[in-house]
Amino acid sequence: LIAWQKANLLAELIYKFTSVFPRYETFGITSQLRRAGLSVALNIVEGYARNNKKEFHRFLGIALGSLAETEYLLEFSFKQKYFTPNQYNQLVDLSEEVGRILWKLYLSQKSD
Repeated sequence: LIAWQKANLLAELIYKFTSVFPRYETFGITSQLRRAGLSVALNIVEGYARNNKKEFHRFLGIALGSLAETEYLLEFSFKQKYFTPNQYNQLVDLSEEVGRILWKLYLSQKSD
């Protein structure tokens, strides 16, 4: 799924860019942002593996929630100056793309 591929890329970039966050944030914002970013892709995978349209729809909704959390944490981290402007813009652009794709997929799986 393209939604998973893009979400996976987002998680990979988050892991890469957070590797230089301050050490005192290891169990704070670094951990939280990594878990939220990874959760987007994980929920797509788990929902798809259920092989049930209703379940897939539910997990896509959870993935959208995780994406919203990720976007907030990206902004918060940028305001703390943990990201360069280029890193932040790259992550935001990708998260917006993931959001658009994920939303369309979510709507297409809605049960009648």
